[in-house]
Amino acid sequence: MKLVIADDHAVVRTGFSMILNYQEDMEVVATAADGIEAYQMVAKHKPDILIMDLSMPPGESGLIATGKISEDFKDTKILILTMFDDEEYLFHVLRNGAKGYILKNAPDEELIHAVRTIYKGEMYIDSKVTSSLVNELVNPTNQDEFKAKDPFKVLSQRELEILPLIAKGYGNKDIAEKLFVSVKTIEAHKSRIMEKLNLKSRPELVEYALKKKLLDF
Repeated sequence: MKLVIADDHAVVRTGFSMILNYQEDMEVVATAADGIEAYQMVAKHKPDILIMDLSMPPGESGLIATGKISEDFKDTKILILTMFDDEEYLFHVLRNGAKGYILKNAPDEELIHAVRTIYKGEMYIDSKVTSSLVNELVNPTNQDEFKAKDPFKVLSQRELEILPLIAKGYGNKDIAEKLFVSVKTIEAHKSRIMEKLNLKSRPELVEYALKKKLLDF
């Protein structure tokens, strides 16, 4: 099977490549440092598996890229690699096309098993993620309540890109240049973000972004 590894740390990409290339049935054909490069490598190599880190600053995060890649390259199965066993991350990435979710501190054997599992078309969830979270994913008890508190359901993909930049202190012009859009577009997105999340000020937005781990990427 052909694999692409996306992680912003070169040592992680190198280490994982060595582990996976050692397997007779696996070959790492490319690596990427952020979500944009991951998309490009998937488009170029059409891998069977993409191992995607969620948090890849300063480029596009794996969280944002997962939805784009799963939509455009349906034959590539995505295994999410993360430090977080958080239900909001789990729900979002699985509902947006990822086929697996594994923690970075998992043993090498578990990573290999996860890759082979999703290659066969099965779902893989790290054993450290509690069964209650998986049960809630499969049999949600209160979708309205969950959606109301989940920024990944309330906000659009573009708004999820803009919110962390606002929280980090970037001005509207800086964000507009970074995302290649107009200042008015950023102002409109900012207003919608504040309205959707019921926030009144930048300090509230920063506090919200920290609480939801949105500043990690």
